[in-house]
Amino acid sequence: MERIYINGGKPLSGRIEVGGTKNAALPILFSTILVEDKCVIENLPKIKDVKTALDILTAMGATIRELDSGTMEVDSTNIKCGSMPDELARTMRASYYVLGAELGRFGCGTAACPGGCNFGARPIDQHVKGFEALGATIIEKDGTYNCKAENGLKAASVYLDIASVGATINIMLAATKVEGLTIIDNAAREPHVVDLANFLNSCGADISGAGTEVIKIRGVKKLHGVSYAIIPDMIEAGTYMMAAAATNSTLTITNVIPKHLESITAKLIDMGVSVTELDDAVIVSRDNTPLKKIRVKTFFYPGFPTDMQPQICVLLCLADGQSTITEGVYDDRFKYTDELIRMGANITVQGRTATIDGKSELHCANIRAVDLRAGAAMVIAGLATKGVTWIDDIYHIERGYENLVEKLRGVGADIKKVIIPEINPCLQQ
Repeated sequence: MERIYINGGKPLSGRIEVGGTKNAALPILFSTILVEDKCVIENLPKIKDVKTALDILTAMGATIRELDSGTMEVDSTNIKCGSMPDELARTMRASYYVLGAELGRFGCGTAACPGGCNFGARPIDQHVKGFEALGATIIEKDGTYNCKAENGLKAASVYLDIASVGATINIMLAATKVEGLTIIDNAAREPHVVDLANFLNSCGADISGAGTEVIKIRGVKKLHGVSYAIIPDMIEAGTYMMAAAATNSTLTITNVIPKHLESITAKLIDMGVSVTELDDAVIVSRDNTPLKKIRVKTFFYPGFPTDMQPQICVLLCLADGQSTITEGVYDDRFKYTDELIRMGANITVQGRTATIDGKSELHCANIRAVDLRAGAAMVIAGLATKGVTWIDDIYHIERGYENLVEKLRGVGADIKKVIIPEINPCLQQ
């Protein structure tokens, strides 16, 4: 069993380079199913979810070659429909993109109910709505979704009840090769949706409006292979920005797109943290300035990202006065607050709102990562707290952060992964 050890309370200093974004890498990898050719994908983060996606594609018949660190060649020519292994599909949420890609290429698709972090109910009803509008029939049985377009897919207009990233992407995938004009109204506007559209357009697709509320897909008959680099990870960047603020540090975070970070930057400035934007970097600095209380509401892009909610909660635990976080995307994303309470935080959760009575310091404790972003928040809490903090269940963190421990150690953190031998319970008697 691996744990993270942090001897916290020390300032950080230096530069951290951000990798490619998981949230674009996964749909782009699965979208290669549509291409039926060789694609070279660059700036892939070395994280567990990307490895799982590559394992899924390999199991389905794709040929994968590593060309360089973070660069993979994916040849999807021999992909077989309905061949995604259930045990892999159930380990991450993004496996449902296989449905849209298979539907778009073969007119049918099969996928086990996806896994990933547990934030309460995360239905795929908007995905189903889109597929049905395109002429597909979806049957869910024994935890598996089966999609089929008996009479072929037809272009359609789809209005999403919520601006779901997953549904927007899946409908884009299904419609890319469908003759005619498909329109997605109330589409998600996140940068990774734009990145996927840019990738598909590079392959010969005709998609316009990505990044706005209305996306138009004019179907094309064929896509071709291409070389493409994934955009930087705004959530990884935001995590290090919070770490700098929480530890009274100055960090330069490189390989970022500052515009993608605007909602995060705005909240840090509201709290009294200095943020300087450069062309492809941000400098975050705090010099023992008291953190101010604020209100945060997460929402779809360009709102404050739900994936940054646990990280900013740590900062609010250290702020002067009472702050609130309202979760605008998921029903149940505050499970991690029990871990912060172990560290002395004063947090009350009612429904989708957390009220945080800030204090100057937390105390060290043994805590765990209850999900991916919550795990990153626990690391920030450990870095900001004097003494030794131990974090368990770190596999969650490794699903979405490349070399997080090594990157933090490179800017002065006393942090390491430690292997703890598992004790046979029979020997404890």
